[in-house]
Parts: sequence; structure tokens; C-alpha cells
Amino acid sequence: MSTGTYAPKPGAAPVGRMIAAQTALETRMLLRNGEQLLLTVIIPSLLLVLFSTVDIVDTSTVAGAGKAVDFLAPGVLALAVMSTAFTGQAIATGFERRYGVLKRLGASPLPRWALMTAKTLSVLVTEVLQVALLTAIALALGWSPHGDPFSVIVLLVLGTAAFSGLGLLMAGTLKAEATLAAANLVFLLLLVGGGVMVPLEKFGPAGDVLAFLPISALSDGLRDVLQGGAGMPWGDALILAVWAALGLGAAARFFRWE
Repeated sequence: MSTGTYAPKPGAAPVGRMIAAQTALETRMLLRNGEQLLLTVIIPSLLLVLFSTVDIVDTSTVAGAGKAVDFLAPGVLALAVMSTAFTGQAIATGFERRYGVLKRLGASPLPRWALMTAKTLSVLVTEVLQVALLTAIALALGWSPHGDPFSVIVLLVLGTAAFSGLGLLMAGTLKAEATLAAANLVFLLLLVGGGVMVPLEKFGPAGDVLAFLPISALSDGLRDVLQGGAGMPWGDALILAVWAALGLGAAARFFRWE
């Protein structure tokens, strides 16, 4: 019997397996967090039902407007992406950084880029569940979507990248308490002024400026496809791509792990 036959062979697992395990962990933590579920699932669902059934906002001035739910459903889908990729991820990552979780994970065999990849994949998994739930609710309310599903997927992925980069930038540069306050404030401001529930036309000349916000580009792009049956809205896609490049680039440059 040769020496070392029963010797252990310590070492890190393959990167793909580590990413999959971390993604599953991040997703379970997100789904077990009541506050995150309130932000990512319950609030968008309630807004969709409330604004679709009660005549609160007049959408008749919007070109091609039909039923209220036809206008609101794409905006709520965009809101769901923002709530998960930006607000939820910023708050969770900010407190992980404060409590030293990121520092410890950064010293583990899991590469830091793999940790960020796992967080992004967890966001995508959560968004699939959100989109499925909100779509079911909207269809029950009489929603009649149109357009190319591929264009919708591209817009959702670009929106996720844009909001994820901005969320990680905020979490990696501000204190946890400041991130909590700022992320929620931005969520409320963009909910009102991002074309989610209120048409940008209601804001007059300011609407032309608000249209360059990532939430506005995502809402309008989804609305063009799902409500108007248009092809890929390249202008909105370009705005989202620019925000994604700027946000992810800045997050990679300025993110502090401690």
C-alpha cells in the first residue's frame, strides 16, 4: 500500500459549482426575508391591482391607450425589476458589507467576481418568479399583451444590468444606513416620476428629461412592445445599455468590500 492512499485532497470546488451553490443560498435568503418580499412582490402586485381597478390615474391621453391594465402592466414589470435588482440588492449588500460578510466571503475560495455573478443570478431567478406572478395577475385583470417575447427578455436583462450596477455602486460606497435610506427614497421617486404609474406626458417639458432615466426607458420600452406591439425599441435599449455600462463600471471601480 503506497503512502498517501488515504490522504485527503483538500481544495476548492469548481468555480461553476461554487457559483451555483452561492446563487441558491442568495435566492433562499431573499425569499425568506419578509421585508424584501414586501418590496419585490407584494407592493408591485398591490399597485397593479389598485391602479387597474380604481380610476386614479388618467391614461387616456397616452397614444394607443386601451384598458388601464394595458398601460400599467409593463410599468409594474419594470418596477419589479428595479425593486429587486436595485433597491433590494443595494440594501442587502450594504448590510452584508457592514457586518463583514462580504469581507469574509472575499477571503474564501469563492472569487469576488463569482460572488457578484451569484448575486446577479439570484436577482434573475427572483425576477422570473416576479414576472410570472405579475403576468398572471395582469392577465386575470384583462391584460392583452402583444409584441415579441425576445424583445421583452432583452429589455428586462438590460434593465437588470443597469439597476444591478447602480445598486452595487450604492451598496459599495455608502454606509448601510445611508444605503437603506437612499435606496428607498430613489425607489419612491422613480415610482412617481419614472413613467411607471403616471404617464411622462403629465410632467410637461420635464418628461423629456425623465425619459432618460433607466426606469423610464424600461417602462416605455416594455410598453411599446407589450402594448403597442412594436419591435425592439432601440432608443430605450440604448439608454439602458449606457446606464448598465456606467453603473457596472463604476461599481467595479469604486466598490469597497470593507
